[in-house]
Amino acid sequence: MIKPIPENEIELTAIRAQGAGGQNVNKVSSAIHLRFDIVASSLPEHIKERLLALSDQRITKDGVVIIKAQAQRSQDRNKEEAVLRLHELIASVATLPKTRRPTKPTRGSQTRRLEGKSKRGTIKAMRGKIAD
Repeated sequence: MIKPIPENEIELTAIRAQGAGGQNVNKVSSAIHLRFDIVASSLPEHIKERLLALSDQRITKDGVVIIKAQAQRSQDRNKEEAVLRLHELIASVATLPKTRRPTKPTRGSQTRRLEGKSKRGTIKAMRGKIAD
């Protein structure tokens, strides 16, 4: 489990939401732009490296995560959603994938495979014309 991200490392900016919404959408800045600098953060080094290695469109070349939340009508809910998405992104790289251990096929499976191949070969060999 990783420790929570300090609030001073997350930069939240209120912006106007895009799309249709009537009179209110043009006046109120309810959408949230979240910016999080991976390199300058207090995350452990191995998590930083894995975040920077991700091919995610939300991560810029400079190593800044930009998340835009505008689905909710209230600014507070959009803030919560943006921070939640950031935590999910970090949690996705925090768990290391299991290392693959190469296994050998059993002797029985090898013989079954070779018997099947030879059986198929005899079937194909029988397709030829019969000699008189």
